[in-house]
Amino acid sequence: MNTSILQCDNVYKKIGKKNILNGINLEINEGEILAFIGPNGAGKTTTIKVILGLQKITNGKIKINGFDIKKDFINAIKKVGAIVENPDLYMYMSGYDNLKIVKDYYNNISEERINEVVHIVGLENRIKDKVCKYSLGMRQRLGIAQAILHKPNLLILDEPTNGLDPEGIIEIRELLKRLSHNENMSILISSHNLSELENICSKVCIIKNGTIIEETTINKLKNEGQEECYILETSNTSMAINYIREKFEMIDQNNIKIYTSKSNLPNIRKTLEQNDIAVYTITKINSSLEEAFLKRIGGNKID
Repeated sequence: MNTSILQCDNVYKKIGKKNILNGINLEINEGEILAFIGPNGAGKTTTIKVILGLQKITNGKIKINGFDIKKDFINAIKKVGAIVENPDLYMYMSGYDNLKIVKDYYNNISEERINEVVHIVGLENRIKDKVCKYSLGMRQRLGIAQAILHKPNLLILDEPTNGLDPEGIIEIRELLKRLSHNENMSILISSHNLSELENICSKVCIIKNGTIIEETTINKLKNEGQEECYILETSNTSMAINYIREKFEMIDQNNIKIYTSKSNLPNIRKTLEQNDIAVYTITKINSSLEEAFLKRIGGNKID
């Protein structure tokens, strides 16, 4: 049975007369990485802030590790690490000294734990350098080191790859995968980098206008309602279309996109080859997370 780490139950946040969050429901189980996505202004950062207690909820209930944040905030937040927007770092100090400052916020964190975290985030060779000499990716990794120093089982990250170059994005991706797999850490990631979330997360939660419109697995979201689609590489596309009865789109003189079921592919190949049209490859086209997301929210418009 999966252990629930974070539960948001019918959470509302009102500012003045306006509802910013409208009955938010989401759940993260032990070891899961959840992609939390939505258009600008949809309520992602507000949701994160109410989970962390940085803003008060108007109605509803939030539980972390079984503790209600309203009734027992200290125990609820005890095993949570987070970076909201950017890591809070002292640029004129070394990475190691930044971690020592965070160490003093907690009880019973040893020097050995600092060294362990430095190894986890891969900063052993640069941890004694001043943070102002770090790349953006290194600063982000140091921020994650700060967030996991006290061994949380829930990590919340708001745009962790924002502004990073491809190498930095890969470093953060692999780090988060290791934390989930090796530390059994649950991770909530809010990001606009949907292609990267697709490489990291197993579940996705979509918010629009302060309302959760879907929470499911990434694979299910991408495949639900998606027509099966294949690219056929042929010897002569202009001839091939004379024998294809399925919906199709010509790509170029050797490639054609066909909307059909997998079971029908042998018949298509046989028909083409009987008419002296060679079929070199058949490749399935999978919908991306970005395509599935835009389909769910109806484009980029925020009502």
